[in-house]
Amino acid sequence: MVDAPRIHVAKHLDVSPPHADAHGPALNAAQADAASHGDTPLLIVAGAGSGKTRTLIHRVAHLIKRGVPANQILLLTFTRRASQEMIDRCQRLVGSASQHVTGGTFHGVAHRLLRRFGPAAGLPADFTILDQGDASDLMSIGRAALGYGDAKAGTPRFPRSETLVAIYSRHVNTERPVADILAEQWPHFLSWCGDIERLFGDYVRRKSERNLLDYDDLLLSWALLLEHDPAIATQIRALYDHVLVDEYQDTNPLQSRILRALCINGRITVVGDDAQSIYAFRGATIRNILDFPAQFPGTRIVTLERNYRSIAPILETTNTLISRSTERYSKQLWTERTGGEPPWLVTLRDEHEQTNFVVDRILQLHEEGIPLREIAVLFRAGYLSADLEIELANRRIPYEKWGGLKFLEAAHVKDILAFLRVLENPRDEVSWYRLLRLLPGVGDATARMAVEQLTLHDWQPMAIGAVRAPSRARPGLHALSALLDGMRRVHAHSPAEAIRIVRQLYDPILKATYDDAPPRLSDLDQLEVIAAGYPDRSAFLSALALEPPSNTQDLAVGGDDETDALILSTAHSAKGKEWDVVFVIHAADGIFPMARAAGDEAQVEEERRLLYVAMTRSRDQLFVTYPLHSYATRTGADFSFGQLSRFLDPGVRATMQRVTLGADPVQALPPPRAEASVDLRALLRGRFGTRD
Repeated sequence: MVDAPRIHVAKHLDVSPPHADAHGPALNAAQADAASHGDTPLLIVAGAGSGKTRTLIHRVAHLIKRGVPANQILLLTFTRRASQEMIDRCQRLVGSASQHVTGGTFHGVAHRLLRRFGPAAGLPADFTILDQGDASDLMSIGRAALGYGDAKAGTPRFPRSETLVAIYSRHVNTERPVADILAEQWPHFLSWCGDIERLFGDYVRRKSERNLLDYDDLLLSWALLLEHDPAIATQIRALYDHVLVDEYQDTNPLQSRILRALCINGRITVVGDDAQSIYAFRGATIRNILDFPAQFPGTRIVTLERNYRSIAPILETTNTLISRSTERYSKQLWTERTGGEPPWLVTLRDEHEQTNFVVDRILQLHEEGIPLREIAVLFRAGYLSADLEIELANRRIPYEKWGGLKFLEAAHVKDILAFLRVLENPRDEVSWYRLLRLLPGVGDATARMAVEQLTLHDWQPMAIGAVRAPSRARPGLHALSALLDGMRRVHAHSPAEAIRIVRQLYDPILKATYDDAPPRLSDLDQLEVIAAGYPDRSAFLSALALEPPSNTQDLAVGGDDETDALILSTAHSAKGKEWDVVFVIHAADGIFPMARAAGDEAQVEEERRLLYVAMTRSRDQLFVTYPLHSYATRTGADFSFGQLSRFLDPGVRATMQRVTLGADPVQALPPPRAEASVDLRALLRGRFGTRD
C-alpha cells in the first residue's frame, strides 16, 4: 500500500483552478475540486500544511453562492474561535451573508439545541453545565455516600473521584463497556467494576435530580434526541442543509454517531488528516476518518497533497517517517519550496548538553534576524522542558510555555463562579458544597447538614441560616444566606455586577486563605472585565463552561501580540501551529514512543503520528535532538542510557544530516524493531439501570 518515499518538487506546474478569487492566491486544482463538490458525502484528506482551512472556507462560500441559505450551513470545529475566524474569512469571499452560518464546537451546538428542544423531552431549559472539577466533586459526594470513601484493610484501593470521572467520560465518548475500559487502562481497578457502575448510576441520578449536565451529557443528549424522538429529530435535521466538520480525525465515536443520525441526507463534508490523529487519550479514534466512506455510502475522497508550509528536505523526512504507518490514506506531500538544508539529527552526550545546544542555536538564529516567536521547542510531555527552562531563565531569554493550570481551574476563580451558579440553579449541590466549605468553621459535617436543610426547604438560601452549626460557623452561614437571598430577589444584576457584590463576602475569605492574595485578586478583577461582555448570568456561565479560556488574556480586550518570546510546547499543543524553526527534543525510545505505549500497536502508531505532527510544524529549519544520557526517560534510575527513537529508522535517518556532539549511538544501534417523544433524562439515567 505504501510506495517508496519520494519528494515531488513542481517547478513549472500550473495548478491554477478554472476560477480564482481576489482575496488571496488561487486555489490549486485539488482544493478547487473539494470546494465545488456537490451534495454527496465528501471526505477531504488534507496533509499537513496543505491549506485545508482555506479549502473549507471556500467550500462554505461555494455553498452560499450556489444558493444554500447561510443559516442552514453548520460548521463544526474544535474551538469557537476557529469557527468564527473561518466565518470572518468567508465574509471576504461572499459578503455579510456568511455571518449567518451556524458555527461552533460540538458541545456548543449541542448546548444551543438542548436549551431549545430539551424541555419538550423532559430536560428543563435552565440546566447547569458541570465542568470537569465540578463533575469530580459530584462524583466525590456519591462516592462518600455509597461508602467507597474509606479504604478497608486488605482490599484494593477504590478509584479517586478524578479517575472515576475519566473512566465515565471514556465510557460515554467511546461507547465501550466499563469493564473493557478498566481492563485496558485501569486493570488494577477491574475488581471494582460492579461497584464503579453502581456509583455511575448514582452520579447520573444526582445530575438528573439537580438539573445538571456534564460535558459528556451534552453530546449524549444530542444523540439521544436524534435517535429516540422522531419529531424532534426531524426539526433538528431541518435546521441544517449542509454540515461541515473540521479536524475530523480528532472526533470520538459519540460525535460520529451524532453525525450519522444528523446527516441522513448525505450532505456532509469532513476535513482531516489521518496522519495527525493524536488524541486517543481524549477518546478520539482514527477509525472515524478511516471508516467514513463505509459509514456514509457514496463518499467521494479528495486528497490535498501540495504542502505550502515546509521546504522540500523537511517534507522528504516527514513523508518517509509517516510512510511506515500500518494503516493510512496513501498520500505523498510535495512542495514548490526548493532549497534549504535537510533536518538535523543531533546526538548529544546528555540532557544538559542538549539544553546548551538548543539555547546556543536559538541565540544564533535570533542574531541572524529570526524573531524568537518564530522559533519553537517541542517535546512529548511538559516535564521534559525543565532543564531547558532553567537555562532560559539564567540567560534571560523570554519564553512562553503552552500548558499548565487553566484560568478557570484556579480555586479562587471557581469559588466566585460557584456563587453565580447557585443563583442560576439553586439545586446545584456541588456549588453549594464549595461555597459552604469556604466559610470559617464550616467542615464537611456542617456542610452536609446545610445541604440537607436546603433540600427540605426547596433550595431557598435562607434555610442554611437555621442550621445547628458551631458558634464559629454561624456568622458566615448567616452572611452567605442573606447575600444569596438578597441577590436572588433582584434579577437585574449583570454578571459583572453580581461578581462585584459577591466579592464583598469573598475577598476577605480569600485574603485570609491565601498567602499570595494580590495576584488572585487581580484575577478576579479580570474576571469582572470578562463578565462585562455578557448580557446575563446564563450566557456568561455557559460560555465559560463550553469554551473556557486558558488564561485571562484569552477573553480580554486587546492582547500582547507584540511580545517576542520563544515558544515551548508539548507536541499535542503545537498541533495546528507552525514556525520558521522547530526543535524537537528528547527523540528517544521511552519518550517517542512513551514507554507505556510500547506493548500496544495502536498506541505505538499514534506515537509515530505525534512525532510526525511535531516535525511537520517547521517551515524552514528542523532540529531533532537526542541525548544519550537523560533524567527524562524515567526508568527508575537517576541517570539512564536511552536508545534513539525507533521511528527514526535508517530510511528516515538517510534523509537527515547527522551532527554528533557526543558519542554517536546510531552505529551501535540494533536493527529496527518491528512496528509494531422521549424523556431525555430517563434515557440518560437508564444507562446504569437507575430509576425515578
